[in-house]
Amino acid sequence: MPASILEEVDHLLGAAVIRETATRLSCPSCGSGHVAQVLGDNGGVSYVCTACGHSWS
Repeated sequence: MPASILEEVDHLLGAAVIRETATRLSCPSCGSGHVAQVLGDNGGVSYVCTACGHSWS
């Protein structure tokens, strides 16, 4: 058990940062993390890089 509430908060924040980093998308063209998820005409999911405009699915 943590010795203090601050240690517990640090532990939880560290776990959150690891999860966020593991699930973040990056553009395969330029490597930017500025990626938007969009729905296609047929209901499929695609991604668009808002930094360079590259799109992929």
